[in-house]
Amino acid sequence: MSMRAREPESAARSGVLILVVAALVLAAFNTFQPLPYSVWAKVAAWSAVGLVLVIAGAVSLAPADRLDRMGVFTMIALGGVLLICGLNVLTNDPSAASQAFLAFPVLWAASHLQRGAVVVVTGTAVLGDGVALLLLLPVEAAMTDLVFFGAVLVVMAVMLVRANSTQERLVTALQEQLTVDSLTGLATRRAFDGALEAALSRSVPGGTALVLIDVDSFKTINDTHGHPVGDDVLVHLATVLTGRVRAEDAVLSRLGGDELAVLMPGCDRTIAQYRAQDLLQAVRSAPMTLPDGTLLALSISVGVAHVPQHSSDRRGLYTAADAALYEAKRAGRGRVSVAAT
Repeated sequence: MSMRAREPESAARSGVLILVVAALVLAAFNTFQPLPYSVWAKVAAWSAVGLVLVIAGAVSLAPADRLDRMGVFTMIALGGVLLICGLNVLTNDPSAASQAFLAFPVLWAASHLQRGAVVVVTGTAVLGDGVALLLLLPVEAAMTDLVFFGAVLVVMAVMLVRANSTQERLVTALQEQLTVDSLTGLATRRAFDGALEAALSRSVPGGTALVLIDVDSFKTINDTHGHPVGDDVLVHLATVLTGRVRAEDAVLSRLGGDELAVLMPGCDRTIAQYRAQDLLQAVRSAPMTLPDGTLLALSISVGVAHVPQHSSDRRGLYTAADAALYEAKRAGRGRVSVAAT
């Protein structure tokens, strides 16, 4: 059961805000509350205001990731619950207004913490409120208040957690649309460019190879058999190539249209050429079955380029691979061309 924040940076920012607001509201409550507090109760109430402000200052200064790893965000929510319940007992105040303060830590936890932490914080709030009410009120009155406020806290937490879960699923789906091609299931151009940039930003032994692939006579396939068959060709090729590309050390992508690419970090020029030939042969040996049962022979043209270990010339790598691909097509298609070193 995770006790971490969903997004530490966001949790830290809103945590500071809600701590400051809670301190101001508590200060106003202490100033205008008509109940006759004892001297010690007043000292405790105003000390709580100061403590909350100190915590807000500490959270604003410390790195959010470190606070999250230490479980500070969950402890803040739990501390808020215990502080509110303790003050209610100390000030002998079981009023609805004093119990309403419990909404602060529960709402914040449900908005920013993961499900496990929300369950712990909400459960502690309900339990703490019940203990405080039983100490201050007759059992019947205490249970009536507890049922009401407990239900409010639980319903609030459940609704926020469900809303956040729905939002996260939508965000995940949108991110997947940006990184996964909907037709072939391969990486998108955006994801591929990110992987290439990451590969060239670090010194990879063996250098980095880029393989560009173009489907031969793809326009003819579309004109002869229709665009749905053209889409089927791309899906078929994606399946064939995926079976020959190891996901652990290469990235296979659809750059757009019928152009595919393979990024091979840590792959020298000779091995890249060998693997490109392997892809070419794999496509040749795997014709696609058309809806009428006939086989459609497919071929690809392949351009290979390579940069050495310490190079970060992304544009030059793309240009060299594209020139090699053009050379393969000009030389008759269905072959591999390797850019000059």
